[in-house]
Amino acid sequence: MSGSLCRSLYAFGGEQHQQGLSFQAGEEIRVLQALPGGWWQGEKDGVRGWFPSSYVQVVEEQLISRPERLSRSERMEQLREVNCVTFPSAVCLPEQRLLKPDEWSYCDFFWNDKKDLQGSGCVTGFEILLQKQLKGRQMQKEMSEFIRERIKIEEEYAKNLSKLSQIPLAGQEEGTLGEAWAQLKKSLADEAEVHLKFSSKLQSEVEKPLLTFRENFKKDMKRFDHHIADLRKQLVGRYAAVERARKALADRQKELELKTQQLETKLTSKTEEDIKKARRKSTQAGDELMRCVDQYNQSQSRWFEEMVTTSLELERLEMERVEMIRQHLCQYTTLRHETDMFNQSTMEPVDQLLQCVNPAKDRELWVRENKTGEVRPVDIEI
Repeated sequence: MSGSLCRSLYAFGGEQHQQGLSFQAGEEIRVLQALPGGWWQGEKDGVRGWFPSSYVQVVEEQLISRPERLSRSERMEQLREVNCVTFPSAVCLPEQRLLKPDEWSYCDFFWNDKKDLQGSGCVTGFEILLQKQLKGRQMQKEMSEFIRERIKIEEEYAKNLSKLSQIPLAGQEEGTLGEAWAQLKKSLADEAEVHLKFSSKLQSEVEKPLLTFRENFKKDMKRFDHHIADLRKQLVGRYAAVERARKALADRQKELELKTQQLETKLTSKTEEDIKKARRKSTQAGDELMRCVDQYNQSQSRWFEEMVTTSLELERLEMERVEMIRQHLCQYTTLRHETDMFNQSTMEPVDQLLQCVNPAKDRELWVRENKTGEVRPVDIEI
């Protein structure tokens, strides 16, 4: 297949492969290398890259002498499989190009498996991404619970302040001290109202948005999880069909070889008929293998595309989640500062009145109001 000329049947953007070759439908591509897994390396307009073979049709076979055909073991050495997905090995791709080279993007670093630290198995890269998002959702839930507890504290505090401001203790204090005491009790009522408003704003502007975003986030995660799981299931099924078809072809070829050997030793009409049947079965098995391989390549290409799209969507959701939480925590601190400043303003009149408390003046006013007369004993010495 190397050196052949093919024409693209569909457009391919190249995003599914780190060294993908993009083209439009109807363009001609020169095949440089064809791997059994369905990925071909080609050249178009001086640009080289990889593309799925199911997207093209060979229009001109290379007539020059071909290199020695690789054995199955040698071909397999040029490939590696991760969860039923065929990747070219590092030998075939010495330079791994990134889809988003300027960023540490999800779509470039989560294709391989990772050893599970909790057990002896492995975790797929996409599962690691999902675990990250699920952990973020749990953290957001705990933040909402934290804000709810803060609201309860504010509500209880406001209730106690209001109750305290209505207690008639020391209500008969007079003079400037009495005015300061009355203002202090009034400031408690004002402060209680401020904390009640603060708790209400926390609920509407911080807690409720966090919970709403979390529910929407949960629905998106469930949708992505099921979508990729369905694609993965389909891909595994296609891969199993290819292996079954490959085994069936090998069995038919062995049967054909056996019949041929029988023909060489003893030529009969029945043996000839058996050989014809064996050839038909071998051809059918080969056709079935090609059909299964084509379906597998299509499923793999779709899975590549959807994995890139979904990982980028997860990346967007994570950035949106962090930014949303940051904004609402900023709103929390803003409301808290406003509450503190208002509480401080309610205490300023109390401070001013306390500065004006004058025991001598209070005594003078009280004496003027409550004196029993101007008469006093004569010749009293103190």
